[in-house]
Amino acid sequence: MGDTRRVVDGEQRSTVRPLRPAAPPDGGAGPVPRPRSNPAPAPAEPKAEPATAEPTPAEPKVEPVAAEAEPVAGRRRRVPFAHALRVPPPRQLAVGAARATRAWSRRPSGRTTLPALFLLVLVAATATAGALLVPAAVRKPQPVAVDATTNAPVQGVPQTGAAPGATGLPAVPGITGLPGTPLPILTATPGGTPTGPVVGPVTPARPADALAAWAQQVSAATGIPQVAMQAYGYAELVLAQTQRSCQLSWTTLAAIGYVESRHGSANKATLQPNGVAAPEILGAPLDGQGGRSRILDTDRGQLDHDPVYDKALGPMQFIPSTWQEIGADADNDGVKNPHDIDDAALAAGRYLCKGGRNMTIPGDWWGAILSYNDVRRYAQDVFDKADEYGRLSGT
Repeated sequence: MGDTRRVVDGEQRSTVRPLRPAAPPDGGAGPVPRPRSNPAPAPAEPKAEPATAEPTPAEPKVEPVAAEAEPVAGRRRRVPFAHALRVPPPRQLAVGAARATRAWSRRPSGRTTLPALFLLVLVAATATAGALLVPAAVRKPQPVAVDATTNAPVQGVPQTGAAPGATGLPAVPGITGLPGTPLPILTATPGGTPTGPVVGPVTPARPADALAAWAQQVSAATGIPQVAMQAYGYAELVLAQTQRSCQLSWTTLAAIGYVESRHGSANKATLQPNGVAAPEILGAPLDGQGGRSRILDTDRGQLDHDPVYDKALGPMQFIPSTWQEIGADADNDGVKNPHDIDDAALAAGRYLCKGGRNMTIPGDWWGAILSYNDVRRYAQDVFDKADEYGRLSGT
C-alpha cells in the first residue's frame, strides 16, 4: 500500500489509499504504472479550478499481448497483426455491403448509376452465355433426318459432302444442253409452260418430248421408264432457269417417283405416252389408321373422290391441299393434273425448292425430303435411290 500525506489546517494526517492493481484487469502482462509520490500539498480551502486547467492525465492503457509470447525486458510487447485486426464474419460483411448499397441507391448519384450498372452486368452475362453456348451448338450439329419413332441406325446419312445425284460427273457423251450439262436459254411462264429455245423438236402437246434421245439412253442405264425420265429431266431444266439457286437434280425427283409409285406403276397403273397414269393412282384414306396421318377432306372429293378424308394423288402422291397450292402445268395442256407425271414432277421440284433451299447442301436436301414426307426411313430410301441413279447414269 502507498502512504501519502496531506496538510489540513496545519496538521499532518496519515491517509491510507489503496493502490491501483499492478496488472491490467484482463490478467495480461505489461508495464505497471507507478503511484504518484510527494504530491503537492493542497490549499487549506479548496477552490474551483479555472476552465483552462489541464485535465487530470488519463490512466494509461495497456495493450493486450498474446499469452504465449515471452516478455522482453525494457521493451513493450507488439501485438501481432492478426490479433490487432479483427475481420468481421462474412455474413456481417454481406449485410453491411447491402445496407451501404441501399443507402447509396437512394442518393441522386445512385439512382442514376445503379440501373446503368445493372444493365451492364446483364449485357455482359448475355454475351458470355452466347459465347459459350453458340460455339458449342455449332461444333455439335445434329442429323437433319430424325425420326423419334425409331431407334434403328440410319446408314448413308450425309453430314458433309455432296447431296445425292450432285456427283459432278459429265452427262451422256454427245448430248448437250440436257440435265447435268450447261443449259440452253429457257424461260417459263408462271404456269410452268416453257417458252423459247429448248433442246430438240418440241411438240405442242408435250414439251418434255424434246428430251427423248437423252431420256432413252439414261432409261436404258437406270431402268426408269422413258416417259418418266423425260418428265424428271424436263423439270430439272425448267427449275434451273426459274430457280437457279436450288440446283435440284433429276435424280432426286426420280427417287421420289420410285418410292412413291414405282414411276407411275402402283395399283397396276401405267404411264401413257402423254405422261398420264391410267388408271388414276390414289392412296389409302388418311384416316389415322395403320400408321397413316389423319387429314379430313380439303377438296370436297373433287381430286381424290373422297368427301370425308384426303387421299394422296398421282405418281408423286400429292395431298389435295398441297396440290392446290403448288400444282403445275408442265405439258402445256392448260390443266394442272396431279396424275400427269410431267405436271407432278415439276410441282414436286417446286415444292422441294421452297424457302430458298440449295439441294446441293446436305442439310437443305434432307430438310426438303422430310418436308415431303416426315419419316426418316422414307428419306433414307429416297437418298439411296437417288444415289443409285446418279451412279448408274453417270450424271
